[in-house]
Amino acid sequence: MRNLTWKKLSSTYVHTGPWATLRRDTCELPDGRINDSYYVLEYPNWSNAVAFTEEGKILMVRQYRHAAEIVSLELPGGVIEKGEDPADAIKRELLEETGYSFDEVEQIAVVYANPATGNNHTYCYIAKGGKKTHAQDLDEHEDIIVEEYTIAEVKQLLAENKIAQALHCTNLFYALMRLGELK
Repeated sequence: MRNLTWKKLSSTYVHTGPWATLRRDTCELPDGRINDSYYVLEYPNWSNAVAFTEEGKILMVRQYRHAAEIVSLELPGGVIEKGEDPADAIKRELLEETGYSFDEVEQIAVVYANPATGNNHTYCYIAKGGKKTHAQDLDEHEDIIVEEYTIAEVKQLLAENKIAQALHCTNLFYALMRLGELK
């Protein structure tokens, strides 16, 4: 098979921030050409979960997303802290955002939001047996409403394009496929 890999010759950081870093790479392509201005967005890795309560309902969160200027219905999840295990991160995020504790989490996929421009990936989980054990413990700028849905309701929301976050739709697809719910 033909080599498709680029060789990174150098990197320069254009902007460094807590949530996004922009770097400019100079790369040699397989045919020897040089691309001297390939921009890469560095983000932290993320995790999200299709989280089932003990009663079999799927927990979803509704929150404002300023970049898109929408109120978005999403799966619980968030940033994996540096050095944190992804499974521990999703358990922490579930507890912080929903107040539910989960002993059982299963990783079902790892996906990239946009591997053309970003280097981070998202760990997708199914969590089962959620129990409400705590109040929400939200970050300073978070305002999250927790909602519960049946599998049928989530499938209808997907069919009606009511879940806008692509990485969350992807996790829902993998979870529904795993559960034999795609028909």
